[in-house]
Amino acid sequence: MAEELEVGEKDGVLYVPVRVKPRASQTRVLGVKQGALEVAVAAAPVDGAANLALLKELARRLGVARSQLELVNGEKGKNKRIAVQGMTLDRCRERLVG
Repeated sequence: MAEELEVGEKDGVLYVPVRVKPRASQTRVLGVKQGALEVAVAAAPVDGAANLALLKELARRLGVARSQLELVNGEKGKNKRIAVQGMTLDRCRERLVG
């Protein structure tokens, strides 16, 4: 049985836990591990490049504007929490993990 992405919701905003693996060969979603979305990011974790690449990839996967996403925790670490506005919980999970 596949692990479930543990997305939180408060006041109409979704909170997605993410674990980032920087300096990968390509930027892509790897799956779910321990309730968090694992994302490989090609960018190095320098000057926010990996965070920007992460947000762009998540916006692409979710089919939303980058402005609908916000990094709320984990700016300098591998474990992050991303706020997603304007999307239902089911649609978010479906688009991120298929």
